[in-house]
Amino acid sequence: MNLGLLYSRIRVDEKMLLEAAAKRGVSVETIDDRTLTWDLDGHGSWVDGTGQRRALEPGTVGAVLERSISYWHSHYASRLLEQAGIPCVNPHEVVRRCGDKEETSLLLRKAGVPTPRTTLALDPESALRACDELGYPVVLKPVVGSWGRLIAKADDRAQADAIIEHKAVLGGPQHSIFYVQEFVPKPQRDIRAFAVGDEVVAAIWRSNPAHFITNTAQGGTATKCEVTAEIREICLKAAQAVGGGVLALDLMETPGGGLTCHEVNHTMEFKNSVGPTGVDIPGRIIEHCLAVAKGAR
Repeated sequence: MNLGLLYSRIRVDEKMLLEAAAKRGVSVETIDDRTLTWDLDGHGSWVDGTGQRRALEPGTVGAVLERSISYWHSHYASRLLEQAGIPCVNPHEVVRRCGDKEETSLLLRKAGVPTPRTTLALDPESALRACDELGYPVVLKPVVGSWGRLIAKADDRAQADAIIEHKAVLGGPQHSIFYVQEFVPKPQRDIRAFAVGDEVVAAIWRSNPAHFITNTAQGGTATKCEVTAEIREICLKAAQAVGGGVLALDLMETPGGGLTCHEVNHTMEFKNSVGPTGVDIPGRIIEHCLAVAKGAR
């Protein structure tokens, strides 16, 4: 059985996935998302590595693992693939739910998953009032984004006003929606856990003493975190809330000693986590994709 790998760039993570597939004797069609085209009848095609345009239809691949860097590429490609009868990992609904932080927060809250208090505002004045009501410090995030970019912490009303004004002046749809979240005073670290199917396969501590953002893309360092019963429970509950699949879940320790889940990622990066954890994360992902493809037969 062969799989498809939808990509924007072949980065270290994608190379690790291709190596994991090769070790298992699985052939992979690499599909550059920039070359995809679709007509309204659901016929798709892409340009392969030889420069030939090829049809993308059921039978071409058993399932497609979406690894697009752009949320919007993932959003539309996964929907079109599924409409054409090709299963995706992750499914389109999961991509949509995780790609929009506001929807993720709503689903986590509805499922009873501990998550930071969050307010959404559609106007700068309302956003500033939301900051006042949550109490400082607060964190302002884009509703669509990754790698910790465009996240800002406001320690007081003056800082919040400046950040909100800056976003308003930048313009564009992403900056006209104000996602305001309470600041959780975590101990200079958080947890990133990896869920594949119905199992939490690994977790890391992400530490960054110099900044409240701990993403490894922003300079955070990764060390192994044991998957405790508490971590497993909250992660599986959060994963189920968004529809399951191959997910990275970000957790913070609260001052009261509990855990809170503040983000669920649908196109996770794992290159900095395989070494510290000793877990073959790309291999587990490939095996999950094979199971999805087999189930779709």
